[in-house]
Amino acid sequence: MTVGVRAVEEFGEQLAAFGWVTDLLVAGSLATGDHVPGVSDLDLVALTEGPVGPARQRELVALHRRFDDGPAAGLRLGCVYVDSARRTDPTLPHPTWTHGLFVQRIMSGVSRAELVRHGYAVFGRAPGEVLPPMSDDDVREAARAELTGYWAWAARRPWLWLGPGLADLGLTSMARGRYALQHGDLLTKSAAVERIDAPAWLVTQVRARRRGQAVASPRLRTALVAWRDARRTVRRALSTPPPA
Repeated sequence: MTVGVRAVEEFGEQLAAFGWVTDLLVAGSLATGDHVPGVSDLDLVALTEGPVGPARQRELVALHRRFDDGPAAGLRLGCVYVDSARRTDPTLPHPTWTHGLFVQRIMSGVSRAELVRHGYAVFGRAPGEVLPPMSDDDVREAARAELTGYWAWAARRPWLWLGPGLADLGLTSMARGRYALQHGDLLTKSAAVERIDAPAWLVTQVRARRRGQAVASPRLRTALVAWRDARRTVRRALSTPPPA
């Protein structure tokens, strides 16, 4: 059992003890078998009985901070808290713990597809029992929504791509988006690295970073490659009509 799996199971035990969390589901790389310790996040979704009000949020903040400083230190454990009565509406934001803060975020279509197709329950019901199925066309539409939403916004701001983290994320996200639009299926991040649209030297460096190696890339050249790839991919998504 990996450190990440142990942390998630221990987190689930303490979350279940609150009494108002009915299900804890694993999404992301841990669900797809692509989790890389020290590189990947731990992406969780919790279903609750009723909304997360101020009192519940205080309980969650204390729990997350305790885990961020203890069993999940360095593992970037995040969790979306979804009121069960609101779980089928993909447009609604939900309280989300990420990078040490509570924010309001939707549970994206891509996250839903990962859950339904690959996720599992730490406790409670399986993802397919609580979320509607995601057809291939649903996956295509989810990918198109991400590309024409956040990534279109980022593509209009070239200075953001000077951050090496966004450059790598953008390159792999564009590869995943193109694959989903074409095939109606999801790629893991590791598989997406092999499909990024970049020079061979950058593919090699991104692959090494995905494996946890401390490899640096030239900042400006990497930003330019990633930004141009995002612009091309976003244009393609914008010109692709939604599934009938």
